Formats: sequence, structure tokens, C-alpha cells
Amino acid sequence: MTTTGLGSLPGDDMREWTKVLLEAVDIPFLPELPARPYGDMLSRAIALVTELAADLQPAGWRLTGGGDATASLDQRRARALLREDLDVLEEYADGYVGPLKVQVTGPWTLAATVERPRGDKVLADHGARRDLAQALAYGVELHLAEIRKRLPGADVVLQVDEPALPAVLAGAIPTASGWGKHRSIDGPGAVELLSLLTSAAPTMVHCCAARPPIEVFTKSGAAGIAVDISLLNSPGWEQLGIAVEAGSTIYAGLVPTTGPLPNQEQAAAPLIRRWRELGLDPELMKKVVITPACGLAASPS
Repeated sequence: MTTTGLGSLPGDDMREWTKVLLEAVDIPFLPELPARPYGDMLSRAIALVTELAADLQPAGWRLTGGGDATASLDQRRARALLREDLDVLEEYADGYVGPLKVQVTGPWTLAATVERPRGDKVLADHGARRDLAQALAYGVELHLAEIRKRLPGADVVLQVDEPALPAVLAGAIPTASGWGKHRSIDGPGAVELLSLLTSAAPTMVHCCAARPPIEVFTKSGAAGIAVDISLLNSPGWEQLGIAVEAGSTIYAGLVPTTGPLPNQEQAAAPLIRRWRELGLDPELMKKVVITPACGLAASPS
């Protein structure tokens, strides 16, 4: 089985992690080190949203209503850090040929987290969340083009992180007052915005939930699904089985984020057992990629 990680890692040494990843996993990736200022997943996404301005408030990122020319100091710093990280990747991966993964926060998690200029989440406004998703998609296209220019031998894979999408679909995202919830989004609506990102590169969507919305991911055009195997409930396994038989690559979160690391055989045992219970073709396991259960930012560095 192939191995990779899910992006976030502990510590703040981008150079050391880049060197390690180019040797330690089958699919290396641009590290995400949230211990650094502006190094978290949301700041990374805001750095890519080049058509919209945002600033960093005590409660988190907020759109300011202006265009790129009015980007705040925080947004400019987030962009500068991303450029520095690409410089490091280009230096250490010079001449690299093979798959290379890049992570980005998905449009629904971004909309459920970032605030509008006048308050409350972007999720509350249909037009605002579409504008944000389109700006994100455009920024991702530029980002991937830059990586391909720097590393022409890399086959870029895009990972879209959507941890908040199950709550968005269930209408469980709190409003600014805390007294209510934002209206739920239906499946077709979720597919519409997510599909804006899946055309930029072969895409896998990552969501650690008991029942990730796998059908939404596949209908949006994602070629791969990343899930925490230990959390999947029965409906989640059923959807995963359907996706496998339809040709999806499964990024199986099998390696625990804390405690001693199992060997590959031990890690794969729960997946193999359920695979057999579902009656899935053993040959399809060749498309499985082993990953940690989730990001490793909280693990000891």
C-alpha cells in the first residue's frame, strides 16, 4: 500500500519536515505547520484568496469588503509565509519526479469559519459564500500552477480539507449570537461549490467524521476520499464501499495520531477486516493509501 500524510505536522521547522517527507512517504506533500504564525489551514486558504481582502480579528479571519489592493498586513504576512514555504519546497525537491500533494481548506469549512465584513459567518449569505468559493478556486489554480512551474516533474494532487461540512449539511453551525444555527445546506448545493475546486488537479477530499458526506465528495468530482477509519459508522462504511467500487482512491486514516506507531500490517488490519465484511474485491485495495487518522499538529515533534 502507498503512504502519505494529511498535511498538518508539529513544530515550526519547514526545512527539516520537507527533507523528511521527501524520503519518508510515497506521496510527499507541502507541510502545514500551524505552530507558526499564519501557518494554520485557515491562514493558508486566506493567503490564496487573492481577489478578496481579509484581516485577522481576535475571533478569527474576517472579510473586509475590499479587493486585493486592500489586503491587511495579516493577509500579506500569510501570503509571504506561503511563498517562503514554496521556496523551501523548490530547493529540497529540485529534480523531483512523482506525486506531490498540496492541502487547502475547502469552501464550506472556510465559509463556516470566516466572518463577513458586518459580522456572522460567510455561510449565512448565499452570494458571499459563492464569491469566497470562486476566489478560493481561482487562488488554488494559481497556486498549483506556481508549484508546477517550480517543480515540473511533480504530478500534483490536491487535498481539500472539509472538517466542517457534516455540520454545514446538518444545520449545526452556530450563528454569531450563539442562540441559533445557520440553515442547513442540501447535497446539490454542497456539490456545486466543492466542484469549483476539483477541476484544478486530481483531487481528494479529507473529512474525519463518523459519517463523512462521501456522496457529496464523489459527485463533486473528487477522485479520492480521506477518512478516519476508526470513526466510521455503518452508513459511513457503506458509502465508502460504494465509492471504492466506483473507482475512488481511499486515503485510509489507519495510523493513530498519538501513542506508539504500529507496523503496516497492524495498521491495515481493521481496514482489511471490514473490506472482507463488505465483500469488496481484494484487488481494489491496491488503490488504498495509508495515512494518519488525522493531522499530526498536536503530536510530539
